Amino acid sequence: MSSRICIIGTGYVGLVTGACFADVGHKVICVDCDESKVALLKSGGIPIYEPGLEDLVKANVAEGRLSFTASTEEGVQNSDIIFIAVPTPPQPDGSVDLAFIERVAREIAGCMSSYKIVVDKSTVPVKTGQKVAEAITRYCKAKVEFDVVSNPEFLREGFAVEDLMKPDRIVIGVQSQRPVQAMKEVYAPFEAPILVTDINSAELIKHAANSFLALKISYINAISIICEATGANVIEVANGMGMDERIGRRFLDASLGFGGSCFPKDLSAFIKISEQLGYDFKLLKEVQQINAFQMERFVKKITDTLWVLKDKTIGVLGLAFKQNTDDVRLSPAIDLCQRLEKEGAKLRVYDPKAMEKAKTVLPDATYVPEMNFVPEGCDALVIATEWPVFRKLDLERARKVMTCPIMFDGRNLFDPREMEALGWIYKSIGR
Repeated sequence: MSSRICIIGTGYVGLVTGACFADVGHKVICVDCDESKVALLKSGGIPIYEPGLEDLVKANVAEGRLSFTASTEEGVQNSDIIFIAVPTPPQPDGSVDLAFIERVAREIAGCMSSYKIVVDKSTVPVKTGQKVAEAITRYCKAKVEFDVVSNPEFLREGFAVEDLMKPDRIVIGVQSQRPVQAMKEVYAPFEAPILVTDINSAELIKHAANSFLALKISYINAISIICEATGANVIEVANGMGMDERIGRRFLDASLGFGGSCFPKDLSAFIKISEQLGYDFKLLKEVQQINAFQMERFVKKITDTLWVLKDKTIGVLGLAFKQNTDDVRLSPAIDLCQRLEKEGAKLRVYDPKAMEKAKTVLPDATYVPEMNFVPEGCDALVIATEWPVFRKLDLERARKVMTCPIMFDGRNLFDPREMEALGWIYKSIGR
């Protein structure tokens, strides 16, 4: 059964959600206050890189199921279910800035003339649903009935289309049973387990899940330190742990640490939420510290090997915070590059998708158009993002064109014994 849906916000979550909803037959109108972004989308452009998204948007625009507008009123008037998918950026103290949520709630209230279901898709602190309901009640001049629903997203950048089309669960938080059937109809084509709960529980699920995943990453990074100290192999340790179905193998890859726009923000927010509720979540604070220490250890590994970084030329493969995205927000790769530049190093960098966005935060680096050209004249090479294509680097050519064949592999893409056999000085993580 087709639903009339409005998505307010066309970032990663909003645009992917709108495109996927349209693709299963719903009538979707996406709203964004950035008129230039709306114009770009109407012209067939895509403001972000996400595998499969561009084709999905173009196909559903052509079929008339997906449209874009800068008018909240147009979106609200032509829909029955309104999803809020606007940014919730962190504030300096780690709490969440809810200004965009509040503004959108007021705009929706001003446009409502009949019953609507207002769905919070953005990642928000617990009890935000109550505030949204209060704002709509306060500013809705028509005084029509409505329901507020919490429907947290669990999308991974780089895999967002796949995650939305084949979700492992759908969480629907409600204050009453009235919107439940309509929400189930929205998600019926996706054939995933649906958990219906109260709004506060739904809002907590997202922060609790992301914080736990961040904990897993920091845990294996801590284990990698023990592995290096004992001559063990963190990959084999992770494989052995992951065979236990209670633990699982995912998110047990030692690396430079987690980054991006979700884990660091959600972790800080959950710590702050807990403090406001009277609980000092020391476990999550330690997760943050381990993550920061992991980068410090990797930089020290580079400086201990190269001795002096000033005027050294270092090649860096990877700028995005993870594979399959052009997102450089809170990217460990960017953090690493900035630390190396601060020590006086000159950088030659490459990323399959993120170079244009990286130029705004890393203006002094030399951007190389092809990965096999990066090593030329370099004193060392760094793998900073886990793009699979980096495994295809021409190692023999790289060794010959470098001043010295030294590699610091922050993603454990290569085998240490094979690298040493090829004549490389090879440093990885936890091995």
